[in-house]
Amino acid sequence: MIPSLPRPAWLRAGTVVYALAFFAFLFLPLAVVAVFAFNDAPYPAPPWRGFTLDWFTGRGTRVGLFADAALLGSIWTSVVVAAWVTLLAVAVGTVNAFLIERAAFRGKQVLSLLMLAPLVIPGVILGISILAFASRLAQFADDAFGLELAFLRPGLPLVVLGQFSYIVSIATLTIAARLKRFDITLEEAAANLGATRSAVFTTITLPHLKPALIGAAAISFLMSFENFNTTLMLVGSDAPLTVMMYGRMREGASPVLNAVSLFLMLASAVLALAVMRRRTEA
Repeated sequence: MIPSLPRPAWLRAGTVVYALAFFAFLFLPLAVVAVFAFNDAPYPAPPWRGFTLDWFTGRGTRVGLFADAALLGSIWTSVVVAAWVTLLAVAVGTVNAFLIERAAFRGKQVLSLLMLAPLVIPGVILGISILAFASRLAQFADDAFGLELAFLRPGLPLVVLGQFSYIVSIATLTIAARLKRFDITLEEAAANLGATRSAVFTTITLPHLKPALIGAAAISFLMSFENFNTTLMLVGSDAPLTVMMYGRMREGASPVLNAVSLFLMLASAVLALAVMRRRTEA
């Protein structure tokens, strides 16, 4: 092993300063939001007025997070949307991964490139395009056949379809990367020993893909939950959390939004740690 070349003191110090500045840039705003969720003041910013839990529990005229029915409803709406997007993205992403890695057909490279297109389209443009197309299609069905396709109108079904249109690409890439490293001779050996195709998939292929499926599900859920640009263009009367927080910020920020942010940071950290632990065990 070749030993590392000695580095001068100024380079070592510069590396430490850079690392500290980088992590401060990432985590200092989050720390400020977390701290001022407990500030006993009607605004989510300095100066510090003392410690309180009012912005979580509520007291007097202060409506805390756990007493704000509209805010809790928007969190549940985001959870429902993210769950549907995750289910669709992982299911379709798995099929896409097998299509890309196992099937051989003309135009496969072009199809693979087209699959990445939603990832480079701005969310606002993607949302407007989906809204325009869905609205025209719903209007055509109404005019031509008298059918009212409510799921093509602004609302949660259209939000799910809009988010799914690009999140499925990320799920596909995650699962395909794992499938590409799979030794297909294991499946062939099991088939030669008399195992059925479904038995081969459930006992050999699926356990190998399990870490990727869990990772794709976690990424899909978090990306759906925090999405704003596409959701804003497609949402109806039931606003998910990001849209609700945007509306609250326009009306005037309060420490309740800091409390929501802290709650989401903790929930995301727990989910990330759980996924990392499962992947380590796998």
